[in-house]
Amino acid sequence: MTLMSDIALKAPVFRDVPEGHVTPLLAKGHLKEANRGASIHLQGERAHSMFLVLDGWVKLYRMSPCGSEAVVGILTKGDCFGEAAAIRGEVYATGAEAVTSANMIQFDCHDLWQAVEDDVVLCRSLLGAIVKGNNALVHQLEQLKSHTGAQRIADFLLGLCKDETGECSVILPYDKVLIAAWLGMKPESLSRSFRRLERCGVKIVKDRALISSVERLMEFADEDPSSSWSAKAC
Repeated sequence: MTLMSDIALKAPVFRDVPEGHVTPLLAKGHLKEANRGASIHLQGERAHSMFLVLDGWVKLYRMSPCGSEAVVGILTKGDCFGEAAAIRGEVYATGAEAVTSANMIQFDCHDLWQAVEDDVVLCRSLLGAIVKGNNALVHQLEQLKSHTGAQRIADFLLGLCKDETGECSVILPYDKVLIAAWLGMKPESLSRSFRRLERCGVKIVKDRALISSVERLMEFADEDPSSSWSAKAC
């Protein structure tokens, strides 16, 4: 439980909460392992748990009545999901599926209810996580509406960078088809946009993106979309 606790205590949802307020809930959580492609919960299923990702990648998605899938979230170490539905005792608004092998802490909704009823500090933390999740969806919608495909990819790559200046090399964490779905693009559009980013010093080599200048890529991601289509975009 030590490694699980260390990761959980550093996760955004619990980071600002004193350890004594989190450990009683962690003691009731249990490890859930999921292989690549395994369903964690379904859209419309009665919420039974909140999950916190320890390692690996998990996608959140919605299915339309005609069977098409829209990816609305890609989560990894330290991210939690299902908290809004679990706290309110509702159904899950999205499905959740492991896109790589993943390990999670699973918290039963009844334990979660008891925890937030008994501890106002923990309750505020979980409510804050829900608000941040909603804000992230607003930001994602803004990106889809106001940025070109190449700019969305630039934002995606910058989110993977640990360095804020100079050169950077990042590993693409999951396949390009899923990246395209997450960014609201078709796979062929993703490939064209990757080629456009070569002018910004971005080179894709298999599952790795080589970025010659993080600052240059930031400027491109933040500029007016009409300018980003010009031949001198980068």
